[in-house]
Amino acid sequence: MEAAVLDQIGDDRLHVRADAAVVAPGPGEVHVRIRAAGICHSDLSAMNGTLPALAPGVMGHEGAGEVLAVGDQVTDLVPGDHVTITFVPPCGTCRECLHGQPHLCAVHTVAAFTSPRFEVGSQPVFGFAGCGTFAEELVLPRAGAIKVEPDVPFEVAALLGCGVLTGVGAVLNTARIEPGATVAVIGCGGVGISVVQGARLAGATTIVAVDPVVGKHAGARRFGATHTATPDGFDELKQELTGGAGFDCAIEVVGLAGTIRAAYDATRRGGSTVIVGAGGAEQKVEFTAQELFLNERRILPSFYGSADPRRDIDRMLRFWRAGLLDLEGMVSRRLPLSEINDGLAALQGGDAALVRQIVTFD
Repeated sequence: MEAAVLDQIGDDRLHVRADAAVVAPGPGEVHVRIRAAGICHSDLSAMNGTLPALAPGVMGHEGAGEVLAVGDQVTDLVPGDHVTITFVPPCGTCRECLHGQPHLCAVHTVAAFTSPRFEVGSQPVFGFAGCGTFAEELVLPRAGAIKVEPDVPFEVAALLGCGVLTGVGAVLNTARIEPGATVAVIGCGGVGISVVQGARLAGATTIVAVDPVVGKHAGARRFGATHTATPDGFDELKQELTGGAGFDCAIEVVGLAGTIRAAYDATRRGGSTVIVGAGGAEQKVEFTAQELFLNERRILPSFYGSADPRRDIDRMLRFWRAGLLDLEGMVSRRLPLSEINDGLAALQGGDAALVRQIVTFD
């Protein structure tokens, strides 16, 4: 089978290999044929070392497909079932799962760094984030395959695995934005657009989308932003819309020290600053003890939208079926696995027309 392999951390291209194979599913595991995989900025971050990953490794962590086989102890999935892949499978028994924080479960994440899921030639190869959706097939824990109804298009199901759940979840689960709120969203990529849609779903009446690429502004408005701005014009718009007081919630979806600080500065006293962007260890943000004390702005990190994929993937699909969440409209480009490097380059270059690119497997 074919798979897109990162040979070493720091490479800016993947090597599409035709001699890849998956390990057989063990007890409690599922073998899935991938039918659609989203290209996420986190894939680039893993390739350049910003996010932890192992090489050689099959990249990709956002995808959907159909079950080919199940291992022993899997009784609730059968071959032919359609599934969305989640890169944070909750074990259900660890401290975090038992405290209602399954998005922080590390059980299967740790296993992903010790258990190669593929073989390329005769070499063991890891799957990024325990997945490796840039491959025709993969094997993962049962909890990493969330069943969806067969009428859900694979590309729609794929988006739910990371970008949509991260963005909408940051609004509904982490920030818990209330109807009538004023919201600023810094960053208008695929996750940022999902945040915009989440803010609209939550009933925010002012949604400002901020991005230096002016070409992304029209798309942000199409998905629910009421206003748009570049970083240079953001302060002026904040003054106009809030009288300088700041927004009820500012959500950062970039992962840079400067944009995190900008989100904090855009938040009103007593409001919430939500950090969604996956930044590197070198991105250090400074606050004084006095401003933290006097402003009482809550700083809320949001990993994977504070989501429980077992609950929230179904919830996103119900929003989609009700016409409240535009998932098809987020698909900007479809491409075969052979063109994966073109897709990564377009994402790296900040192509204004892109919200989400989907690798299709026919």
